[in-house]
Amino acid sequence: MTVSKSSSLLIIGAGTWGSSTALHLARRGYTNVTVLDPYPVPSAISAGNDVNKIISSGQYSTNKDEIEINDLLARQAFEGWNNDPLFKPYYHDTGLLMSACTSAGLDRLGVKVRPEDDSNLVELSKPEDFRQLAPSGVLRGDFPNWRGYFHRSGAGWAHARNALVAAVKEAQRLGVKFVTGTPQGKVITLIFENNDVKGAVTADGKIWRAEQTFMCAGASAGQFLDFKQQLRPTAWTLVHIALSPEERAFYKNLPVIFNIEKGFFFEPDEENGEIKICDEHPGYTNMKKSADGTPQSIPFERTQVPKESEARVRALLSETMPQLANRPFSFARICWCADTPNREFIIDRHPHHPSLILGCGASGRGFKYLPSIGGIIVDALEGKVPQKIHDLVKWDPEIGKNRNWKDTLGRFGGPNRVMDFHDVKEWTNIRPRDISKL
Repeated sequence: MTVSKSSSLLIIGAGTWGSSTALHLARRGYTNVTVLDPYPVPSAISAGNDVNKIISSGQYSTNKDEIEINDLLARQAFEGWNNDPLFKPYYHDTGLLMSACTSAGLDRLGVKVRPEDDSNLVELSKPEDFRQLAPSGVLRGDFPNWRGYFHRSGAGWAHARNALVAAVKEAQRLGVKFVTGTPQGKVITLIFENNDVKGAVTADGKIWRAEQTFMCAGASAGQFLDFKQQLRPTAWTLVHIALSPEERAFYKNLPVIFNIEKGFFFEPDEENGEIKICDEHPGYTNMKKSADGTPQSIPFERTQVPKESEARVRALLSETMPQLANRPFSFARICWCADTPNREFIIDRHPHHPSLILGCGASGRGFKYLPSIGGIIVDALEGKVPQKIHDLVKWDPEIGKNRNWKDTLGRFGGPNRVMDFHDVKEWTNIRPRDISKL
């Protein structure tokens, strides 16, 4: 299919992958690019609209070929965080602890640390090992049964919201048009013509015709297209604790502390002086029946978390930083992503709608690819995705057949099962905060 630099290109979604796609299209010289999103940028429902996101070169596959490809994709992203002037200011190379408490969790970590082989990795097995990762008095907990390994460098966190806004502003500077907010940016349907997609219609009735359309709507993508059960919108939970100005300096340079059965937290951000904590679990869904009876999970915005999540966060803090375990939360929200059955991405030209490019299925690990993922999505437009990568991220309805909607996908934490928001009895009551303004 012939695509010129002046072809009309429409991106559905201004989250992490939609914004990255817009940026890479503009950097490659495409001059007629429009992005639609129902929320002001950064979107209040985008997983990328956050303070901290873990950045590392870790991968999630077990197959040898898949490991090789995911390592390549992770290196491309890490190159962007380290060397792209647009993203470099937002990356903090603080180091990263990966840990677990049970034999199953340790097996999932999958790393046998030998200091003589990699001096960047340090094995930790005693409480004092963990306490020494931060300035004296920060990590005061007993770390019961914790074991793991610490990346001294080459891992840390990025200020997600600021990096996402930087990508959007640069795309705008290069000529990309962002139409956001409701009704003007809220897509209500794709335009299907002759077994193809020719753009979208927004809630204000405007018809946006395009020669090529990119579906980058994150957890909402399944509301516009039948993904043959390849996507399951899944939510995670996060809270913030505000520190005093004196405390902020004390906790600065804390490495990312991640226990794959308990949760993770970061050093305080420089703008608000807040520590972000996430309780780890296989995720929440919001399951409903579609018109044809197929189960689907529908994402929604909420700046609160279930009280059971609060209890898990406080349990994590009691084991690591007990001095903060009873502090009030200054902010909380649920954070949506879309899981594929194998946790691999879907980046492909749709086989039955040849003018539709898919950039979906971030599977809870998509943000760290912000600097580079748009390049692969544009490669799909241009037919340049290397065959090995294509085979891993292609449209593949076979993986969705007879899908187990409760599959934990190898995740641990909480009750060690996928939960559903319909079963939540009580939520926190924390003062809301507008996080959607550019």
